[in-house]
Amino acid sequence: MSTLPPPPLTPAPGADLEQRGINVIRGLAIDAPRAAKSGHPGAAMALAPLAHVLYTRILRHDPSDPHWPDRDRFVLSNGHASMLLYAMLHLTGYGLTLDDLRQFREWGSATPGHPELHHTAGVEATTGPLAQGFANGVGMGIAERWLRTNFSPDLCDHHTYVVAGDGCLEEGLSHEAASLAGHLRLGRLVYVYDSNHITIDGPTDLSFSDNTAERFDAYGWSVDEIGDVANDVDALEAALLRARSDEDRPSLIILQSHIGYPSPNLTDTAQAHGDPFKDEEARLTKEILGLPTDETFWVPDDVLAMYRSTIPRGRAMRDEWEARADAWGGNQNRYEAALGGHGMTGWEAALPTFAPYDGPMATRKAIKKCLDATGEMLPGLMPGSADLTGNTGMAMAGAEAQSADVPGGSLIHYGVREHAMGAVMTGMAIHGGTIPVGGTFFVFSDYMRGAVRVAALSQAHVIYAWTHDSVAVGQDGPTHQPVEQLAAIRAMPGLRVIRPADANETAIAWQVAVDREGPTALILTRQDLPILEATADLAPDGVPMGAYVLADPDDDPAQVILLGTGSEVWLCIDAGLILAAEGIRARVVSLPSWELFAEQSDEYRDAVLTPGVPTLSVEAGVTFGWERYADDSIGIDHFGASAPGEKVMEEFGFTPEAVAARATALLART
Repeated sequence: MSTLPPPPLTPAPGADLEQRGINVIRGLAIDAPRAAKSGHPGAAMALAPLAHVLYTRILRHDPSDPHWPDRDRFVLSNGHASMLLYAMLHLTGYGLTLDDLRQFREWGSATPGHPELHHTAGVEATTGPLAQGFANGVGMGIAERWLRTNFSPDLCDHHTYVVAGDGCLEEGLSHEAASLAGHLRLGRLVYVYDSNHITIDGPTDLSFSDNTAERFDAYGWSVDEIGDVANDVDALEAALLRARSDEDRPSLIILQSHIGYPSPNLTDTAQAHGDPFKDEEARLTKEILGLPTDETFWVPDDVLAMYRSTIPRGRAMRDEWEARADAWGGNQNRYEAALGGHGMTGWEAALPTFAPYDGPMATRKAIKKCLDATGEMLPGLMPGSADLTGNTGMAMAGAEAQSADVPGGSLIHYGVREHAMGAVMTGMAIHGGTIPVGGTFFVFSDYMRGAVRVAALSQAHVIYAWTHDSVAVGQDGPTHQPVEQLAAIRAMPGLRVIRPADANETAIAWQVAVDREGPTALILTRQDLPILEATADLAPDGVPMGAYVLADPDDDPAQVILLGTGSEVWLCIDAGLILAAEGIRARVVSLPSWELFAEQSDEYRDAVLTPGVPTLSVEAGVTFGWERYADDSIGIDHFGASAPGEKVMEEFGFTPEAVAARATALLART
């Protein structure tokens, strides 16, 4: 139970209009979870004054054009407080209706339990897993500064505002992202830490005693501890304006709030965090707020008119920006390509092609050649890596490192911060204006998985360059040799996974990743691979289809299909030659992308993998899932071993001879 004195009554008829608006927000935060019998009222109630100040006094936004490029960005990192955001989007005119609020958390509604990008107008980021939004905001700040520097403040000149809670700051992701933001000295970032000292289990002192101010000060942030002023709109505005004026450092405002305020019995309790109010508590709280106790989702006309006045204000800001943008004399084609996250017209002509005499070549080296060749035609391209820039091919020729001193630099050194790299790239992509590409060893994609999942859910145009993709990594041993990662990452909906067989397939995979919407994972080798004879001609059409016939018997139909991905395709080619010498006709199929292949017609898939022909898959990873395409599988259903990569592959059966023998045995069985 709260230890606060009972708050004073705020009678509706004579109350200040702004205070009535804040009370209406709190009423909506009570009513929606009660209607859904599920949800989080407490934080939305406590932060109603902050939301009011942001949307009416601070944010540069135009509800009539939610995608205006130079709008301020607002991210609710503690996405469980979604009713706070939905209330503001309804009140300020983003198109959410009261009926939408009544359908909170219901099937097909525009008001899901946590905010989802592309689902609800005015939602800037998919937030739910705590601290993802925190790191997304850092990516937005990088994108804004990069666009402002490389194009013009006439086109890009805004701030990013993030509200985060105790849970966000407990998650390790926020530490990684805050450290990076401080190192880069990202001004234009204004974060409000809602320090209400409550989580699901109870008071935060059960598990959390950090000195947050000192920690962020050490990270290089400007820290403003404004204390217990969550209900003082002028104090909140002053703090936000102070933070907005800092161009050289990210800013953290530490606000003490009271979750569930002004509930007489649940303020400052864990029950207010995640449980809808019971009937009596809702009635008592509405009495305190001066709201009608016999109505739900009550929004009086004068309150709605006050909030809807943000529309002409925002439209005037957007009109002023459009005038500046129209007068800008820069390269409009490059700007539009960057803003759209795609290449200049005809950029594909710059893609390199490779002949067998150019090899052998690791696909991680081929991706660098692709970046080097096409970078000039991809104005928003921003590669980077988690401390593995050279190892992953991300060291794009001519790119300067992004830093506080070089804010226009396109190469990002994320440091050993894989999770932050993933979430920051999502923020860059959903901000618009960049094509973020991030490299690390494939085994460390596990550290990024939370961010990758949110990117897939958001359909963010992010490209992952995951290298050192199999036990062929060799002597670093099983801790660094991915075996289950391919199966795991393929299981993620919305993520396009491409494992190219050689440099030519890598170039086309790069084209697919750039041209298509949503996230793409490129799975690349450490070891050199031969450049295959046929890929220069066949890969441009074959890779976008997900799978294609790379070699076929000259005359009679194939007796067996050898189906490979990535570094195992050349083994299939050589195994096919062995089988041919033994009088066995083998078709070799390269299947770089399950996701792209699944998009094709049944007729195409049957033309590649002929029904009734025994099929052997060959891939240096777990065999889980291959039963959908193959009758037998050569794989690794165990961890690897420390030895030279060639020796490890040989011992685990990845040789042309072993593949041919397994195919012969399969043919004999079937």
